[in-house]
Amino acid sequence: MRRILASVTALAIVGTAPLWAQGGPSGPPGQRNASLITGGTYEADPDHTLVAWEIDHLGFSPYYGLFGDVSGTLQLDPTAPQNAKVAVTIPVANVTTASSGLTEHLLRAPKEEGGKPDFFGASPAPATFVSTSVKPKGEGEADVTGNLTLNGVTKPVTLDVDFYGAGKMPAQMGGAENVGFEAETTIKRSDFGMGTMVPMLSDEVKLKIAAAFTKK
Repeated sequence: MRRILASVTALAIVGTAPLWAQGGPSGPPGQRNASLITGGTYEADPDHTLVAWEIDHLGFSPYYGLFGDVSGTLQLDPTAPQNAKVAVTIPVANVTTASSGLTEHLLRAPKEEGGKPDFFGASPAPATFVSTSVKPKGEGEADVTGNLTLNGVTKPVTLDVDFYGAGKMPAQMGGAENVGFEAETTIKRSDFGMGTMVPMLSDEVKLKIAAAFTKK
């Protein structure tokens, strides 16, 4: 009897398993193959587009934080990559760190009315990046220059961008075309009005970006 019940249970589990687990593709749908990119307008995937930042903490160790929920668009023409355009918005108020105390400090209002916050302050405006030029420099690589607006200050920034992957989602997951990139750059936080504790905390902030886009 127990064997019969076990067999019935196993069949029920298999019957309700996700379709992509039953004889689905042996590898991920995205491939590091630029020929899979098609032209058009893509939207940032807010669940999988991340901006990680790193600063030097007192010379003892690096410290990391993260921004998510990124929105925006990417316009691509694989036959003319230099014409690509990207514009994204990063909700600074959603900054995440491993320390609740530090996260609170980053978003703390000035101690005195009319004063300057140490970092982002309470209810900070979202940051934006809008590209102004794209310079391909090799297979799947490009320098993307644009205007970064952060803490009310706009400065030109150049991203070192690498193509990560492209392809279609499985039909049972919507079948949309996707493309992704990695990017890196370094900025000075004092350029954006956040020079608190420099040089105890490094002025230079390294940014590493995972950018995922879905075709409209």
